[in-house]
Amino acid sequence: MGPATGGNNVPGSGNFDVTQPVYENQDVLNIQDLLLLENRDRIYSPDVYVMRMVYRTQDVDFDLSQFGLFLNNDTLFMTTHYNDMIDIFGRKLMVGDVIEVPNLKDYHPLNSALPVALPRYYVIQDGNYASEGFSQTWLPHLWRIKATPLTNQQEYSSILNKPMTQEQLWDNGNFYPGGEIVNHSNTYYRAAQNVPAGTAITNTAYWTPYTPPTIGDLQSTRTKDLQINDDIVAQANVEVPLSGYDVSKFYIVATTDDGRPANPTSLSTMNGDTVDGTQGGMNVTPKSNGYTMGYLTGDGVAPNGLPVTPGVSFPVNPVAGDYALRLDYKPNRLFRYNGRMWIRIEDRVRTDLSNGPDNQTLRSGFVNNTHTTATTDQGNIPQRQSLSQALKPRADNGNQGGDLPPSPPPYYG
Repeated sequence: MGPATGGNNVPGSGNFDVTQPVYENQDVLNIQDLLLLENRDRIYSPDVYVMRMVYRTQDVDFDLSQFGLFLNNDTLFMTTHYNDMIDIFGRKLMVGDVIEVPNLKDYHPLNSALPVALPRYYVIQDGNYASEGFSQTWLPHLWRIKATPLTNQQEYSSILNKPMTQEQLWDNGNFYPGGEIVNHSNTYYRAAQNVPAGTAITNTAYWTPYTPPTIGDLQSTRTKDLQINDDIVAQANVEVPLSGYDVSKFYIVATTDDGRPANPTSLSTMNGDTVDGTQGGMNVTPKSNGYTMGYLTGDGVAPNGLPVTPGVSFPVNPVAGDYALRLDYKPNRLFRYNGRMWIRIEDRVRTDLSNGPDNQTLRSGFVNNTHTTATTDQGNIPQRQSLSQALKPRADNGNQGGDLPPSPPPYYG
């Protein structure tokens, strides 16, 4: 029926784009994207037209005429009478139309719990007059189309998002056995038990809301692909939880002021400084990461797993050898008190590899930037803008996408 109408790209707004016009009426001749020549958000009619077509069945055969192996049985060439097509459908079958081939349904899928047989949808890729359909008067009588299997893409979302269930409208006067699924005002309900006639659909003892699987969930591998991808990412986070290298397992020898290795027994008491279990209280602790210092090794953890006091300020009354992690630094910074001042040890540069709120990399901060910049004449404009929007010429008095709620970036002193 054509691409979806309406949208946010209306003239006068900061997102206006003449290559994506806004149509008032739905028409099959409309083009959604004039630059890429695409109709990504297509609207398909819910009405089903029954039409007789002829095609030749094919065996699963390998095409050895080219390099590699190619299956050529997934393309159907179907023929129908031209006058019947116009009388039934109202126009010629064209590229983008979706047809269902009833005799190719999968009546015995591996998932025996499916309520109906799996349909087979094909998308028309080309249409023209059939060479064998010209009469003796050189007038065409047959229309020939080329169709390939429908794939789970954005263009066919209005078809693939439909529920995959036997359509049964709810009737208050009917009896329904337990497990029966009915449709009431485009909301599906499942019978929790045998439902006597006259039971209201709002009776929760008998009816529970139900969300049936969609055609796209059952017809494509997208659901399984997403599950496989999520499992791979989860296992990758287990094996490589942070960027860089983990050096916390290595023991760092503490050194005295003259550079000699300190006596390990003196780590618990020296010059009256004792371990209190919170701040450390160790006079002789490693003054750096030693030989473990490298690229992306800073994790904010003190050497040898010694105690660290995190916070937005340094601890009061520190003892020589104490460690403190300043959380108000970005990245977080680990300090060591040498008896007179706090000395920087390392920055916490190891972070999650997956994008998210815990990922503090520059890439994640750039991609997930939701902050705004306050201006005196255009309000709060977003800091993250696509290159096409940044380079687009606009009037000086435009709002530049402003008038957004304030969201200033955090301040790091």
